[in-house]
Amino acid sequence: MTRNDRRDLGLLLLRLGAGGVLAAHGTQKLFGWFGGHGIEGTGRFMESVGYSPGKASATAAGLAETGGGTLLALGLATPAAGAAAAGAMAGAAAVHAPNGFFNQGGGYEYAATLGLTAAGLAVTGPGRLSLDHLLGHAVNRGWMIPAAFAATAAGTAVVVGARARRLRKAREGEQEALFEEEQME
Repeated sequence: MTRNDRRDLGLLLLRLGAGGVLAAHGTQKLFGWFGGHGIEGTGRFMESVGYSPGKASATAAGLAETGGGTLLALGLATPAAGAAAAGAMAGAAAVHAPNGFFNQGGGYEYAATLGLTAAGLAVTGPGRLSLDHLLGHAVNRGWMIPAAFAATAAGTAVVVGARARRLRKAREGEQEALFEEEQME
């Protein structure tokens, strides 16, 4: 097996693994598959963590994960697929960031790993064992990488920024106690 063969096989494994996980995660949001809550339940969750409107946010995240993951697994439109999945994971990481890094404590480790893997695949390309290669890279051109990441970064910044403003505004009315009250006996 040549070095190129090994590289293509490795990229296929990364695409199938990360793409499959992302697609399954997205179908939980969209259809309630694999123990998910579907659009309604995910929409309520999205509202509870500051993404509004909830159903639209659930739909966008579900489509980015399902579509991006499926396209990554197939190796089709790899720059757009990887960028879309990375953007969705950046939104998820923003929710988990207050809990620190590690997933066991509710942190952003898992979202960051999936997002960085998707981004890495978008930049590296799908390899020869892909639909992009089969189709002559018609939707995997060099210029598409910065374009896909620029569009995704702009959209993600708007959505995550709006969430941060909503959360900040919700906390403005709350006031922490200046002194701890001692219990009277």
